[in-house]
Amino acid sequence: MIRDDIKAAQIAAMKAGDKDRTAATRAILAKIKDKDIELRTKDGTGDDDALVTDVLQKMAKQRRESITMFNEGGRTELAAGEKMELAVIEEFLPAQLSEEETAALIDGIKTELGADSMKDMGRVMGELKKRHGTEIDMSKASALVKAALG
Repeated sequence: MIRDDIKAAQIAAMKAGDKDRTAATRAILAKIKDKDIELRTKDGTGDDDALVTDVLQKMAKQRRESITMFNEGGRTELAAGEKMELAVIEEFLPAQLSEEETAALIDGIKTELGADSMKDMGRVMGELKKRHGTEIDMSKASALVKAALG
C-alpha cells in the first residue's frame, strides 16, 4: 500500500537525518490523515490507495502552482523548496498514463457515452475520473476532453 511506503520512507529519512525529506513525508502523511478524518464523517470508505493517490495528486498540483508563482515572483529559494517536496510526492504517485493513452481513453468513453458536444464534458470527465482517476492527471485530461468534444 502506498500509505505504508510513505511511512517507511519517513522512518528511513528520520534515521538518515534527512530533515527536508522527513518534513515532506510528514506533510504528506498529515494531508492523508486530514482526508481520513474528513471521510470518517461521511458514509463508507473506498480503496485506500485511490484515496492516498488523490491526496498526492492534489498536493503535487499545489506544489506545481507554487513553483510557478515563486519563479514569477523571483523567489527561487522558495521555489527550490517546493521542487524538493514535489519530487518526494511524485515518488509515491503511481505511474501516470501518457497524453496519447489518455486521449485514447477519452475517445473510448466519448463513443461509449455518445458524447458529441461541450455539454457532455461533465459526463465524460466524471466517467474518466471514476475509471482512471488514479492514473491520469485530471487537470491535463480536462484540456484533452475539451479538444475531443470541441
